[in-house]
Amino acid sequence: MKPFRKTKNTNIYAFIDSQNLNMGTQKMGWKMDWRRFRQMLRDKYGVTKAYMFIGHMPEYEDLYNYMHELGFLVVLKPTLETAKQKDPKEAGSKDQPGPAPKGNVDADLVLWVMKEMPNYQKAIVVSGDGDFYGLYEHLVERGKLLHIMAPNWQYSSLLKPFDKYIVRLDQMRRDLAYHDRKNRSKK
Repeated sequence: MKPFRKTKNTNIYAFIDSQNLNMGTQKMGWKMDWRRFRQMLRDKYGVTKAYMFIGHMPEYEDLYNYMHELGFLVVLKPTLETAKQKDPKEAGSKDQPGPAPKGNVDADLVLWVMKEMPNYQKAIVVSGDGDFYGLYEHLVERGKLLHIMAPNWQYSSLLKPFDKYIVRLDQMRRDLAYHDRKNRSKK
């Protein structure tokens, strides 16, 4: 495979499964600095448009506006309240699980990747989810896949055929982690 060379007029789009990214970094004990992440996508990978797919919850309007201000194109998906699964480790707990919001963005992400295909030369998909296997196959067949950015080393084993496209964000933790400067200055 010939290495891809960015030119001034190259359009590279990123399609971000925010839930997968957020949960994948938090699972490893850190939070994403969204400003640094958008800047890295722009500066290191030449991303001209970064679509952020998020389940919509009215109480997070400020977050969505902030993401937009940082340069993300926020695509909101309605959420449903689902019964929260009790953690098996808490089997003796008397706390009743409350409803958990569910906003599966996978179909929307795939739709936007396909819909926008004529407008970009290469795509970056940010997710470690194996549900995108068919999408990755399609992008590779058309020479459109630049990278799959997985939040950590625990991405789906279904992505093994796409190893050469994988970029692990946990390996960039030092540059991408959010540090609460307000709390640090109080100590």
